[in-house]
Amino acid sequence: MSGAAAAAPEPLVLVVPNFSEGRRAEVMDAIVAAMTSVPGITLLNRQSDPDHNRLDTTLIGSPEAARAAAMAGAAKAVELIDMEQQHGSHPRMGAVDVIPFIPIRGVTMDSCVELARSFARELAETLSLPVYLYERAAATPDRASLADVRRGEYEGLRADVAEGRRLPDMGPHQLGKAGATAVGARPPLVAFNVYLSGSDERAAKEVARRVRERSGGLVHVRAIGFAVPERACVQVSMNLLDPLATPPYRALELVRLEAARFGMQVLDTEIVGLIPQAALAESAAHYLQLRGFKPDAQVIETLVAGHGSAAPAAGTDAAAPGGGDASSSPPGSGIGTMTVDGFLDALASERPTPGGGAAAALSGAAGAALLAMVARLSSGRKGYETLEGRMAEVAALADAERAALTALASRDAAAFDAVMAAYRQPHRTDGERVARTAAVQSALTGAAEVPLEVARRAAALLPAARELVETGNANATSDAYSAGQLLHTAVAGALANVSVNLAAMSDSSRADVLRSDVQRVRRGATVQVAAVEAAFASRLSSTA
Repeated sequence: MSGAAAAAPEPLVLVVPNFSEGRRAEVMDAIVAAMTSVPGITLLNRQSDPDHNRLDTTLIGSPEAARAAAMAGAAKAVELIDMEQQHGSHPRMGAVDVIPFIPIRGVTMDSCVELARSFARELAETLSLPVYLYERAAATPDRASLADVRRGEYEGLRADVAEGRRLPDMGPHQLGKAGATAVGARPPLVAFNVYLSGSDERAAKEVARRVRERSGGLVHVRAIGFAVPERACVQVSMNLLDPLATPPYRALELVRLEAARFGMQVLDTEIVGLIPQAALAESAAHYLQLRGFKPDAQVIETLVAGHGSAAPAAGTDAAAPGGGDASSSPPGSGIGTMTVDGFLDALASERPTPGGGAAAALSGAAGAALLAMVARLSSGRKGYETLEGRMAEVAALADAERAALTALASRDAAAFDAVMAAYRQPHRTDGERVARTAAVQSALTGAAEVPLEVARRAAALLPAARELVETGNANATSDAYSAGQLLHTAVAGALANVSVNLAAMSDSSRADVLRSDVQRVRRGATVQVAAVEAAFASRLSSTA
């Protein structure tokens, strides 16, 4: 480039406003027109559903353009939508129901949190709207979940606020005809719907309950079930909050398994809005049973997009998430594709990655694999006939978590590499020092959040280990016990990695939230592993 430094790419943010209108075309057109009239904003996707009575939009632009577009759309929605007249099958609390900001390029999650909070204040003041902060922008942990914020929908929230409960974070303490709005910051998610045969809405709700995280299902999954009379069927509607950790195929297979209990079959599925290519490629690889598939090196569009840019060519080391280079694993692959000896050789080498965090994640994956084995040995066997349905559930959950924990092993190595890459950034000038400090702190946050997720997942499987020790095949009791010990080791090792990274973080408020999470996970795991120990001792004494 003739010696000239390349200009830094423009920071990009996704904003995904959802509006409580999916039937009146003229209203939806007016809202979208208001947003797309903002200079520098591009509409990536628009999708509406008359049964849901909801309009989902996805726009991209600079942080300021995204902010301006969201404000324009919100103003038009408040003008045209009356929540007292609005009804649909999708939960909602306001005319402009939810506005999340998502970092895409050159923008940290912390910056998106600041953007969301600043926008929320402007929204509340400009349109006199009650505003609730959620996800990463939440002011209190009990409002991180959108489902908790929106509980009771417009009518229930309006009644609670009128009686002085669940007051908004910003804006007036009463809900008018425009309702309230949730504003947040989050990573990209996938809205994934599965349509099931039949008209049993209660069964659909039960399937959703078994699939969602808070009821013991898949991590990072929120789900609701409801009837779709227009199609004479029912739907399980899911948000996959981390589609790389829990990809669509895994959610679909658990829905399929649970739906079969009620005699329902999968009719079809849909993606609402956008999906990361990596999540789609993983699902394709699963169903095609591709061995050693490398999306970075084998998907034509990916290679074409990188042609002539700084993107690595096929066969070279790809950049790891967060800016580090994942030199500890083969090009285009992760730890999950390595042989056991290959991983142990890498672990024993002088390289810092993979390290203790990755080993902890694989300890959890091994524990999950043992749970799946014991569940299958306890399914349909003589003397265990009544457990067949439950054992199938445990095996499916364990299989899903094993895959997720294996993926987290690779993410842990990449997260640490990102920290090292941040520390290697130049810091000669004041500007470089500021940029380096920001990059280091962002990378440290990621390096803490990944092992924390490992610990959460491993701890969440400990009750299944106790259950299998108590009721599973007696010949595999020691295997179930070993699974519990491996899962507890994963929790302890992962939380140690979290604590080390927290000690270097300068954002005390974020560090305090993570420390609180660490303590909660550690306490829960201690209780659960003690229950595994007690169950093992009891099972031994009963068979002595």
